[in-house]
Amino acid sequence: MTQTDTRIATASIRRRQIIQGIASSVTLLGLPGTNWGKQSWASNPFSLGVASGAPTHDGIVLWTRLDPVCVEAAGLNGQAVPVTWQLAHDAQFSRIAAQGVIQSVPALAYSVHAEVSGLASDHHYFYRFLAGSASSTTGKTRTFPAPEARPKSLRLAYASCQQWGNGFYGAYRHMLDENLDMVMYLGDYMYEYPSSRPKDIRPTTGGWANTLETYRQRYALHKSDPDLQAMHAAAPWLIAWDDHEVQNDYAGTQKGNSGRPIDDFMARRRAAYQAFYEHMPVRRTNFEALISEHSDNAKIFGSSRFGQLATLYLLDTRQYRDPQACNPNNKTGSSQLDPSSCAIWNDPQRTLLGSQQENWLKREFESSSAQWNVIGQQTLLGQRNLDTQGGVRFSNNGWDGYPRARQRLIDAMIQTKLRNPVVIGGDMHENWVGHILSDYKVPTSTSVGVEFCGTSITSLAHINQEKANEMLRVNPHFIFADTEYRGYGVVEFTPNRLRTTLRAVDDATNPRSAIHTLAEFTVESDKPQIQKVG
Repeated sequence: MTQTDTRIATASIRRRQIIQGIASSVTLLGLPGTNWGKQSWASNPFSLGVASGAPTHDGIVLWTRLDPVCVEAAGLNGQAVPVTWQLAHDAQFSRIAAQGVIQSVPALAYSVHAEVSGLASDHHYFYRFLAGSASSTTGKTRTFPAPEARPKSLRLAYASCQQWGNGFYGAYRHMLDENLDMVMYLGDYMYEYPSSRPKDIRPTTGGWANTLETYRQRYALHKSDPDLQAMHAAAPWLIAWDDHEVQNDYAGTQKGNSGRPIDDFMARRRAAYQAFYEHMPVRRTNFEALISEHSDNAKIFGSSRFGQLATLYLLDTRQYRDPQACNPNNKTGSSQLDPSSCAIWNDPQRTLLGSQQENWLKREFESSSAQWNVIGQQTLLGQRNLDTQGGVRFSNNGWDGYPRARQRLIDAMIQTKLRNPVVIGGDMHENWVGHILSDYKVPTSTSVGVEFCGTSITSLAHINQEKANEMLRVNPHFIFADTEYRGYGVVEFTPNRLRTTLRAVDDATNPRSAIHTLAEFTVESDKPQIQKVG
């Protein structure tokens, strides 16, 4: 039995307990000295699950949303509904660490965000929500180690791209067995499409998502999945968006290219950003202007320290970017380009992150004392030539469409002497593993870091394996690519090395699919060279 198999076997009991907790999430409470039992419910108001996120060394955000159908059935439409949250040291809630009451309001879709601070560092907690006679499932979360601490390990999973109609979320059923400290989700949590192509494996209800109400409905559909709910309840998440949370291939303030035209794209984007807030364990301060002042912008980029072992950076490559370059007929969205016939492609002013985020990130690099610097962002960082016949052709939708912005990011790593940069991405629906070159114009330039770009939870690959193999030949800084399987990655950081395991479900269209290890890689500390295991 391998180390991975042993870990999975020992964690299976924990997974079953979490799933059983979701199945029995409505309970009558008879706790002395409380008035929680006044409001009765015809069905479970916590059917969308619970989640925690934005962890720090002394705080966490706890999330839930009352089911709007239950609120309506209880005759509470248009009213604020009090929800009690509890954080405890034990699963029986006999030792409460913190608790409070939040008024869930219809203006925010009856969502609840409890931002808890003053907690013990490097500590595991249990949490739940109470409303009237109902109790949510019990979630488990944790705080990060104190900034000066030297933890022995950090174990995280990374995932992205879970189009509902393309398959089932069985990958999360297996992720529960990974004994994780946290999950890093890198975009396309939901899709605005009304259905999948060539056909839905399971029905996508509600038509196109393009208004606040239809975005809410689409999130509720995704949140109804029991495997996704169980994984949210098992560990804290750091969550970023990409394009499908708004519209396919949108770029900053420019609309994308899916669905019927909407006259006011920025109104659509504001609605989408608000719906994202309503359904994610994120901090209100980052969305306050959007919610209270109807501002156009919200903030999801930031950093989190896991003691001295690692700093985690979460970037936003969608909200602040310039439009994609050299689209045929000036269409919106994305396309492929020949750099020799696209002068604007190499314009030094073009940005993917925006100047504010770029400057913030460089300052973060300058002040970092972490052994590993883990940069979570939405797509593939490394240059990837799509032409395997001797020419040069790039996608204009990711970093390849913004080469000077990519070079500024790499130069910031070099100039600040950033220790052990590890870039993690999504979006591609394919696994890509490679080295970050100091200068992609010079194929023999040194490696300054490593990159693991993950496959999707369900969304279909854009190319087949034969094409990927040809692309590996002309892009030798990548050492591995797989387009066949859906799944997630797990990275374990220790003071001496990292180990990345690519986990692949056998068949994402089968909700009970088995899983296997696709490949494993190690990187020694201070040696940015990837070694494939086995």
